[in-house]
Amino acid sequence: MGIRFVLMVNKQGQTRLAQYYEWLTLEERRALEGEIVRKCLARNEQQCSFVEHRNYKVVYRRYASLFFLVGVDNDENELAILEFIHLLVETMDRHFGNVCELDIMFHLEKAHFMLEEMVMNGSIVETSKANILSPIQLMDKA
Repeated sequence: MGIRFVLMVNKQGQTRLAQYYEWLTLEERRALEGEIVRKCLARNEQQCSFVEHRNYKVVYRRYASLFFLVGVDNDENELAILEFIHLLVETMDRHFGNVCELDIMFHLEKAHFMLEEMVMNGSIVETSKANILSPIQLMDKA
């Protein structure tokens, strides 16, 4: 298992989407999110997009007003995770238009569904945008 969690956070540090692939209590999740979000948002644009925190390596990227943070094992490839984040954003862009924080807030179930189509048990299982979006498009038609 490579991916431990995926977070989408706004510039104020509010979590808009959280998906965990390992069991943590609610208190542990809240504490982990707070620590990681503070650490990542405090970094400037000249610093790299990789941070080590506890036993995780956090790979993050900012798109407009949203930060996409992915916690992975220490032996995971950081550049592959950056590509995964970019694919996730491109997939959401294709569905929502230019994806923004409000799209995530008002269509949280669709955002979770896209993520669930891409990642299963912490492993990336789908990278085709068409395959990820086809079930959502079928649900929209129904």
